[in-house]
Amino acid sequence: MKITAWLTAALVAAVTLTSTGTASASDLAEPRMKDIAMQIVSSAENSSLNWRAQFGYIEDIKDGRGYTAGIIGFCSGTGDMLDLVELYAKRKPVANVLEKYLPALRKVNGTDSHEGLDPTFTADWKTAARDWIFKDSQESERDRVYFNPAVTAAKLDGLRALGQFAYYDTFVVHGNGDDRTSFRSIRNRALAHAKPPTMGGSETAWLNAFMDARVWAMKQEPAHEDTSRIDTAQRVWLRAGNLDLRTPLRWKVYGESFEIK
Repeated sequence: MKITAWLTAALVAAVTLTSTGTASASDLAEPRMKDIAMQIVSSAENSSLNWRAQFGYIEDIKDGRGYTAGIIGFCSGTGDMLDLVELYAKRKPVANVLEKYLPALRKVNGTDSHEGLDPTFTADWKTAARDWIFKDSQESERDRVYFNPAVTAAKLDGLRALGQFAYYDTFVVHGNGDDRTSFRSIRNRALAHAKPPTMGGSETAWLNAFMDARVWAMKQEPAHEDTSRIDTAQRVWLRAGNLDLRTPLRWKVYGESFEIK
């Protein structure tokens, strides 16, 4: 998924997320906070807090994006699964069970087709998921495409951990492409109603506007019309003033209850 010129400039200007320095509860890149973020996303994506059990997850959830798989929902129809398998093939050029699917993944990119993938792709994906190289590749692509750009963008807008998570979850579900439901479009929609802290606005008011825009975007797609990952999770913490995402955290997604102590 493409990164906008604004975000590219932001990434150049921002401090590298993996650099050393003082970490706080408001830094989602701090290891403990990052693990919390992964658990919250996994609660929505996999109905489980155990995100490390999801490397082998794969299914077509009928959202028009083909197969959805792995720890962050890489999709055969959006290009991020292709990028992941290409990275895996580069890191493991011999005895790679997924490399043979690269031509098919290039062909189905942008569609919901399984052509060239069925009937063996899902089984081979699960086989690859037992390989530490594939697991490491999934984490690398998650960070490169989703986590690092989202957290950097949030920090540049002056947001603490909750806002950083709100941006990250938006990247996961909507990406940062050119369509009207992408992160950039959601942020632009929110700008019509509020300003982020670095533009002189209130952090709470900005997050309310951003979440409103996010809910609107989700309702444009039937597969995402259930907005509980906002309404009974992120909104709960925002109303409580928990902008630092301090534990304990309690929330619901799709009617299921979760807690991180």
